[in-house]
Amino acid sequence: MVTYILRRTLMSLPILLGITILSFAIMKAAPGDPMSLMMDPTISQADRAKFIEKYGLNDPEPVQYVKWLGNMLQGDFGTSIVKKGTPVSELILSRLPNTIVLMLFSTLVALLISIPFGVLSAKRPYSKLDYGITVTSFLGLAIPNFWFGLILIMVLSVNLGWFPTGGVGTLNADFNIFDRLHHLILPAFVLATADMAGITRYTRSSMLDVLKQDYIRTARAKGFRDNKVIFKHGLRNGLLPVITIFGLMIPSFIGGAVVVEQIFTWPGLGKLFIDSAFSRDYPVIMAMTVISAVLVVVGNLIADILYALVDPRIEY
Repeated sequence: MVTYILRRTLMSLPILLGITILSFAIMKAAPGDPMSLMMDPTISQADRAKFIEKYGLNDPEPVQYVKWLGNMLQGDFGTSIVKKGTPVSELILSRLPNTIVLMLFSTLVALLISIPFGVLSAKRPYSKLDYGITVTSFLGLAIPNFWFGLILIMVLSVNLGWFPTGGVGTLNADFNIFDRLHHLILPAFVLATADMAGITRYTRSSMLDVLKQDYIRTARAKGFRDNKVIFKHGLRNGLLPVITIFGLMIPSFIGGAVVVEQIFTWPGLGKLFIDSAFSRDYPVIMAMTVISAVLVVVGNLIADILYALVDPRIEY
């Protein structure tokens, strides 16, 4: 397993390198001059030349890329253009805990709701319960996150007042775990909606195949209770396709968080990314792109490792 992980990691390095080259080229080709935001409009030409020299902006673009890549490998993503002089790594680290909390909570919500519903749907195929779960799943896949989030804010927050409209906690209030959870429920549920729908459908389809296997019929013939047969003997093998979805959920949460965090004013990486895109803060955008690419590689690697843990027949 260790050899496999090392081999997969080494195979991923050229992919990540290609992503950094492509991202850097796109940033350089984008219109506008974001570096002018860092300089005083009344600056003299001599001082402007010193500024450009300081940041290496007069170097050829391949040289700029090599310098940026070398600094990034040392953990230095540069400084923010908009927030002058602030290191990009500092901005990311200040937002990272909020995004991790949101991702973990939404993942937990998605798995705890979707897997049992997928099993129930497979246990009673073509019943009213199955049709109801199927229709709900398709609605979850079809409804955009931003629209669903706005509807929940309007109904549950504005009209009923059950939940706050946004933020990570009550303004100017001391830290309170229940207050944080109260602010976390709506954005986590909206972020988990699309994944819940997909996991439910994959769980149902996989469990339908598993429940037809000979070892399931043998377990039932031995007199085991139906729930024990399904959840102990069947679910473990039925989770293999779900693990694939789980591996892809890790990077997809960053993409989903871009929308959800903006709607709920959640101060995480997603909101940082979209704010940086609007202000053309290229160093932050580049850092977020690299982080997203690494999450894709890590997510697929975690899925492969979970395969072997769930199904002993799989060996690497």
